[in-house]
Amino acid sequence: MLNEFKAFIARGNVMDLAVGVIIGAAFSKIVESVVNDLVMPIVGALTGGGFDFSNYFLPLSSTVTASTLAAAREQGAVFAYGSFITALINFLILAWIIFLMIKGVNRVRTSVEKQKVAEAAPPPEDVQLLTEIRDLLKTRSSV
Repeated sequence: MLNEFKAFIARGNVMDLAVGVIIGAAFSKIVESVVNDLVMPIVGALTGGGFDFSNYFLPLSSTVTASTLAAAREQGAVFAYGSFITALINFLILAWIIFLMIKGVNRVRTSVEKQKVAEAAPPPEDVQLLTEIRDLLKTRSSV
């Protein structure tokens, strides 16, 4: 069983997945920073200045009287829709960036495949025949 586990772990797909998860976790921190530090301040400035979606909530209990989400959660149950909006914006930015990356990779892959096909494909039969005729005529005219 241990040998099977070693073989499973040593497969390229498992290692690729592990690397992808690690890079994805680091990338999500970057996207979170882009949303929180760049996008949300611009959205706040465009919509009247200085608000942050992460503190938008609805109290689900009459004991909740706080004005910030962290304090409200300590007082009781809250419906934190602002956190959801921020997470949704994070997801959309991440999905857009991944879409652009995949689109770029596909474009490069397509151009490389076209170049390989163009290099590997022999000329059409009629072009080969005409080339042979030309070469034969050159050798006869030089004699």
